Amino acid sequence: MFNYSNSGITVSSILDDRRETMQGFPVKIRVTYRRVRKYYATGKTLTIEEWSKLADTKSKTLIPIRSDIQFSFERIKMAVMELERNGGFTIDALNLRLGKANDKTINVAFQAKIEALMKQGAVGNAEVYKNALHRLERFAGVHVAFDSITVDWLKRYEQDMLDEGRSFTTASMYIRCIRALFNEAIEIGVIREIMYPFGRKQYEIPVGKGRKMALNLQQIKSIVTYDDGSETTVKYRDLWFFSYLANGININDMLKLKFSNIVNNEIHFYRSKTLRTSKEKKEICTIVTPEIQTIIEKWGNKDKSPDNYIFPYLKGNETPIEQKNITKDIIRRINKRLKLIGDNLGIAGISTYTARHRVQPFCL
Repeated sequence: MFNYSNSGITVSSILDDRRETMQGFPVKIRVTYRRVRKYYATGKTLTIEEWSKLADTKSKTLIPIRSDIQFSFERIKMAVMELERNGGFTIDALNLRLGKANDKTINVAFQAKIEALMKQGAVGNAEVYKNALHRLERFAGVHVAFDSITVDWLKRYEQDMLDEGRSFTTASMYIRCIRALFNEAIEIGVIREIMYPFGRKQYEIPVGKGRKMALNLQQIKSIVTYDDGSETTVKYRDLWFFSYLANGININDMLKLKFSNIVNNEIHFYRSKTLRTSKEKKEICTIVTPEIQTIIEKWGNKDKSPDNYIFPYLKGNETPIEQKNITKDIIRRINKRLKLIGDNLGIAGISTYTARHRVQPFCL
């Protein structure tokens, strides 16, 4: 009677004739996605004859029933549409949105979040949540109810990770995932705000003390002029230097730069992460210095068409996972060469991350 269909998702009100009761058959809202069906009760029961008349009925008894069924249908349809707009529809996500997650477990919330992030192409963030879920399930199992996660539980979980040899940084990263899921669950009404265990006078997430990462200018000069006669060393050294010069651009964003990003001798780009997480998108600009131009001419694509990537690692037809794997491989190669350079120069801890901590402009 009531139907909605979009993007492979179908929502329908149906008479569930699989099981008859004394009053007739239950009316349910059926959601179908990728051949999986999920049924949601409306609390209404009708006979086959009553169901057949319901759409056009003028019966004072049936009209309120039809209105209640429509209300249930619209509630589920709106939840589906909201998840569609956010690019994260799954049956688990819908269950969570409707407050019908399996015993309101955070495991289901994790799975829904991971699927949503993968669908958005946020592969790196999805990996963080996967790792956080794996670690949580090792500690507490595969059915962890939201209401079982208390201040004491979080303290014991933190200590368990530290006892295992994890750093405060890793522990805080995994626990921040839990906090984010609590915030989302409260926002959509799955759990009550009184269950929230985070914040002042409750559980406060540990903050690891950051290491000093910035290099001084003399160290940078010794790195960018280092040459052991290997073209591979020089290439990955130069890619690191490009990252440093381009306002500390991360390697993921660097590999996505196209020649169209160069306008009036400036490189303009947005950080991929902030495009997904910030309402206000801040454009980053950096001047194409002679050093940057030299690196592009030496290691960049020879075809400088606007739609071509500056560096020849991505083709443009990769899936988000393939793109992530290519980026990870380039980061691994750069870091391998930087370690070699650091060992020979006596400079510890050089990495792609170091290039993102600039103390001042650099000129050779």
